[in-house]
Amino acid sequence: MAILSALATEVLIPVAGVIGIAFAVVQWVLVSRVKLSPAAAAAGGSKNDYGDYLIEEEEGLNDHNVVVKCAEIQNAISEGATSFLFTEYQYVGIFMSIFAVVIFLFLGSVEGFSTKSQPCTYSVGKYCKPALFTALFSTASFLLGAITSLVSGFLGMKIATYANARTTLEARKGVGKAFITAFRSGAVMGFLLASSGLVVLYITINVFKLYYGDDWEGLFESITGYGLGGSSMALFGRVGGGIYTKAADVGADLVGKVERNIPEDDPRNPAVIADNVGDNVGDIAGMGSDLFGSYAESSCAALVVASISSFGINHDFTGMCYPLLVSSVGIIVCLITTLFATDFFEIKAVKEIEPALKKQLIISTALMTVGIAIISWLALPAKFTIFNFGTQKEVSNWGLFFCVAIGLWAGLIIGFVTEYYTSNAYSPVQDVADSCRTGAATNVIFGLALGYKSVIIPIFAIAVSIYVSFSIAAMYGIAVAALGMLSTIATGLAIDAYGPISDNAGGIAEMAGMSHRIRERTDALDAAGNTTAAIGKGFAIGSAALVSLALFGAFVSRAGVKSVGSAALKMVEEVRRQFNTIPGLMEGTGKPDYATCVKISTDASIKEMIPPGALVMLTPLIVGTFFGVETLSGVLAGALVSGVQIAISASNTGGAWDNAKKYIEAGASEHARTLGPKGSDCHKAAVIGDTIGDPLKDTSGPSLNILIKLMAVESLVFAPFFATHGGLLFKYL
Repeated sequence: MAILSALATEVLIPVAGVIGIAFAVVQWVLVSRVKLSPAAAAAGGSKNDYGDYLIEEEEGLNDHNVVVKCAEIQNAISEGATSFLFTEYQYVGIFMSIFAVVIFLFLGSVEGFSTKSQPCTYSVGKYCKPALFTALFSTASFLLGAITSLVSGFLGMKIATYANARTTLEARKGVGKAFITAFRSGAVMGFLLASSGLVVLYITINVFKLYYGDDWEGLFESITGYGLGGSSMALFGRVGGGIYTKAADVGADLVGKVERNIPEDDPRNPAVIADNVGDNVGDIAGMGSDLFGSYAESSCAALVVASISSFGINHDFTGMCYPLLVSSVGIIVCLITTLFATDFFEIKAVKEIEPALKKQLIISTALMTVGIAIISWLALPAKFTIFNFGTQKEVSNWGLFFCVAIGLWAGLIIGFVTEYYTSNAYSPVQDVADSCRTGAATNVIFGLALGYKSVIIPIFAIAVSIYVSFSIAAMYGIAVAALGMLSTIATGLAIDAYGPISDNAGGIAEMAGMSHRIRERTDALDAAGNTTAAIGKGFAIGSAALVSLALFGAFVSRAGVKSVGSAALKMVEEVRRQFNTIPGLMEGTGKPDYATCVKISTDASIKEMIPPGALVMLTPLIVGTFFGVETLSGVLAGALVSGVQIAISASNTGGAWDNAKKYIEAGASEHARTLGPKGSDCHKAAVIGDTIGDPLKDTSGPSLNILIKLMAVESLVFAPFFATHGGLLFKYL
């Protein structure tokens, strides 16, 4: 028997979730102390904690209108993001309702909508609850997962738009102050999402248990809908948000930078507000929903396999909840890790930003390794059995510790490899920047080659994780390895959300006409944020591979760039029209029509997200229904093997092109200065590379990692139907 009692488990999981939510609230309160009104800003005194005066006062400006402008711009970005998400959620709501009915009808038909108890598949001699009620509970958990995913994304976006201007204003006091504001805001999102995901899943299990009683097989089968709901919303959030942000970004860059030779985020550019809105709806709301989906799915995959192993058969509640206990320990570990960035150490120079973010990854991984060892010792019996395709495989508690730990450390390796290939501090990105000397074509070739090369080590890391964890604990081992990679999700999301917040802060500084020294500070925050965003995408893709394979195993046990192109074309035409027809726009005396550009991005992304979403959602249903489970297994394996490699390549290529452009713009080294300045032929070639890379890193790559997870979890949810009624073509041919 395990040392940790069932009662202690029932207390520990919700308490960890509540602590995480409370910590998020504390961080939000600290961020809200930065005031967005001139009087409040002045009341704090002109000196900051380091004894420096505000930059405006050093330069004799002291312009309080700057604070008012920041507040106005923040308001415009927040309104644009809220408007887009509400429009998107209306369409997603219709989809959710239709798909909920499909789940109920397909799963209810397994036993002909019978209300009689059925013999259990794995617990021989016992009777399980009727398939009709499993269909009903699966539908309810799908809706719960979908709503939690949407709320997570929406709250993340609100926090980011609340923090962006505050980060800009803090940059007047020093880069350290701005960093803490941006990072704390990211932590609010990270902890809210990780904690709410855990608490909602735990409550759902306990509520469903009131009906299912001892039928844990049916209970955890119905819980799989939670992962499907989370990931299906993530797909629409990622694809819709990605198309939105890239339509605005490409339109703003091509006309503003290349044709009109004006800076990024120049207030004269009509697409500039839409561009900043896009950072929030794509990178914040989309990434939040994406990682929530991964977390929900890896938990569900582990629970399904555990329910037909000795944990489920012997009704060992503590052992059954091992995946949730790992996540609970992760929240506490991430809380301690966050304090290292915000309270234990101060950043006083630009060069300290990126190391501080990297330390977050290392500290969280090291502490989590200890945490996993402790919880494996406390929560698991010394020996137990795991379901392994029809047989029961004996596993030890330390074997399971190794499975979780290898997933955790593989995540760190993927993170650092991603950083090496996308940070402008290392030779790969500097080589891409250097290739701009001979034009955009060589830049594109070098960038693509970098992306392909960057796939090798992450794929090896994922393959080794899969091999070791499967050898130790079969498919359950792979599921908990995925959970290991996601166990530090709160820190991962904090680092990831920090990037778009810093990007927005730089845009607001430019639009508000603030000092070039402030823009230098926000640019430094943004450059580090670009690399951390790439690391976040690396984690998301790596965990998606493990999650998909785990779901695939559970399934077997249980039986668009083109869119960005067309949307961006409309944006380019509108930005050109405004430059050509609005008097005094280039001179700064005329005001651009930001609202029309925001509307173009919104309309285009909503319309363009439906076909790719439908393709992903319908493929498993059509293949499973008409061709059967064997064919569907082949489709899932093909999607996994090809999708992971293309996703990593697309994400890293885009990140490298973006940072190559920033490397030239910053001119921080002798080599970089030979390639610049802004507006040079070399810089224009880099901008074109960045424009090509944007849809790759922010739409194609992230969408692919959701695709492989979503197809797998959907197949798992519908597995009973496919096993009973699937393969219609072969039955009647």
